[in-house]
Amino acid sequence: MFRILTLGIWLAAGMANAAETLRMAVTTSFHNSGLADILLPEIADDLDLDVQLLVVGTGQALRLGEAGDVDAILVHSQTAEEAFIDAGHGTHRREIMYNDFVIVGPQSDPAAVSGAGDAADALSRIAGNAARFVSRGDESGTHKRELNLWESAGGIPEADWYNEVGAGMGAALNTAAGLGAYILSDRASWLNFGNKGDLTLLFAGDPVLFNQYAYLPVNPARHNHVKADLAADLETWLTSARAQELIDGYMIDGETLFVFNAQPDG
Repeated sequence: MFRILTLGIWLAAGMANAAETLRMAVTTSFHNSGLADILLPEIADDLDLDVQLLVVGTGQALRLGEAGDVDAILVHSQTAEEAFIDAGHGTHRREIMYNDFVIVGPQSDPAAVSGAGDAADALSRIAGNAARFVSRGDESGTHKRELNLWESAGGIPEADWYNEVGAGMGAALNTAAGLGAYILSDRASWLNFGNKGDLTLLFAGDPVLFNQYAYLPVNPARHNHVKADLAADLETWLTSARAQELIDGYMIDGETLFVFNAQPDG
């Protein structure tokens, strides 16, 4: 248990005397967006369910699911999620909502990223100018997408200007703000980030930056202590009209952070 707690932050939500408790591993981007603070009290009210979040990167979230340390997972790396399901660690994958990734950097934009034709071109310009770039370096969904984009741009950098921080989205954004560096962020974390400094959003809109979040119940056949019934109740809520209202209605400065896209059963 100590090892798990050093890898994430347990956040209790809902009523202290809730009849049932469910553990869910979620990405740091989901937590940093502020959406958890909107959804969890409503879940507690509607389901009498205390959802405890373990906030980690997608890679670690999936490993917690494999170990049976959580009852469900909410992450954003489809290839890794499908491998998790195919290996029998989860019962199924249910898409819930999406947003997009954006490239953020200093307002002076020394690599002229704002004029890039696509995401690969944006990263090629950063590499060509040896401009500082901060990578999460933590096996998260964001980190996995960043590495895929670098491969499209010619290869993952091995240079002094490429800084891997091994941290969550908020900490990585703080590092980028301190260094005046470029960084790939999910839009929701960027909009909710309070220490922007000289950073600004410079590039978005490439279809490869699409960012889907999915819910994966952990397989009770692998871990008989997993609360499959509560995970099913939570899934029903997360795909409900009430969840859609809250997710689509969550905005910062008039900008929507997530779009609900869960499909009904059947």
